[in-house]
Amino acid sequence: MNRIKIRLLFAVIVFVAAFTNLNAQSGFGCELNAQGQWKAPGGGPCVNTLITAVPFLRIIPDARAGALGDAGIATSADANSMHFNASKLVNAEKDMAVSVTYTPWLKALGLQDVYMAYLSGYKKFGDRQALGVSLRYFSLGEINFTDNQGQPLGTGNPNEFEISLAYSRKLSEKLSVAVAPKFIFSNLAAGQLVNGVEIKPGIAGGADFSLTYETPIKFTAKESNLRIGAAVSNLGTKISYTNSINKDFIPANLGIGAAWEFNFDEFNALTITTDINKLLVPTPCLNENEPGQPSSCDESGEPGIPDYREQSMFSGVLGSFGDAPGGFSEELRELSYSIGLEYWYDQQFAVRAGYYTEHATKGNRKFFTVGLGLKYNVFGLNFSYLVPTTNQRNPLDNTLRFSLLFDFAGGEFEEE
Repeated sequence: MNRIKIRLLFAVIVFVAAFTNLNAQSGFGCELNAQGQWKAPGGGPCVNTLITAVPFLRIIPDARAGALGDAGIATSADANSMHFNASKLVNAEKDMAVSVTYTPWLKALGLQDVYMAYLSGYKKFGDRQALGVSLRYFSLGEINFTDNQGQPLGTGNPNEFEISLAYSRKLSEKLSVAVAPKFIFSNLAAGQLVNGVEIKPGIAGGADFSLTYETPIKFTAKESNLRIGAAVSNLGTKISYTNSINKDFIPANLGIGAAWEFNFDEFNALTITTDINKLLVPTPCLNENEPGQPSSCDESGEPGIPDYREQSMFSGVLGSFGDAPGGFSEELRELSYSIGLEYWYDQQFAVRAGYYTEHATKGNRKFFTVGLGLKYNVFGLNFSYLVPTTNQRNPLDNTLRFSLLFDFAGGEFEEE
């Protein structure tokens, strides 16, 4: 079997562990108790994280949301709404805008060629329609391939990208909807052989579906606005890097968010926002005979292939609300939470802070975020910084990421 040098292997392990909720020790040491419940040796719930391919689709692409604890489903519209909730685009104040974001990856390890770049934009057509487009590119840098004896087999440049288009439309003054089809390409080790099987690029298709409801709210004597959003993202075909009929799920996700904006006067504004997310993929079963190994629940499929890989896309999505071995309590543990605060002064200078958390048995990502935003005429600039709160390494530890925004319609940027 070909080996990838340690640099890439470590990058992939950290990437997958942090952003796909994948854990090779899933269920390790867990046993069924007398009541037929899976429990860890200490009596707590078992670690049983969710598994998907192409996890780069769930990386937060822009620095504004990156400073709000990864919340962005219900924040005010900008070009980066393509990732979170494209139905907001038709509510943007400006007719046209473009955003460019660069996110260094594993920079704390000294890697300079591992990064994600994101380009997005929209154009409104009147007050009721808008079109959006985005390109997401993830590079794992240059790697060296070797055989089992350490002999070189050449170099490679693993990379993945996603192209998405969106159509957003107002159904009423307060309700808007959108659909965003997408194409996904993942080339991790094309042309290499693993156990005699040739590795090929993975290709998948999918779509995002979203809606937004926005209404003014009377709050004392001040103006305020409530925005509620919901989005089902990455709903699409499964993906494989070989000719195997057993393909892997892409990270379909259900997100619900709310944002409450307060305009205290012409200079000061504050937004409180929160998101709740759940991956719409099957939960791995726990193996009664081999603790620590995901397995078939009913052993009805192909031997050695976990049942969750043999499910269709639709059965996996629909069953994801009730297939956890630990029952409803485990389903609740699969929710992740984001909360953020955004303060604007004179619609030109912003200060942001946020917090993200998920359960220890489902990935255990927990971190604070901070950031700044600046606007000047047709130009905007956002920064964010992640502050971990656990010993678990995050690929964005001690990393400053930034987004550039441009308004080609003239005038100032809308308040984000």
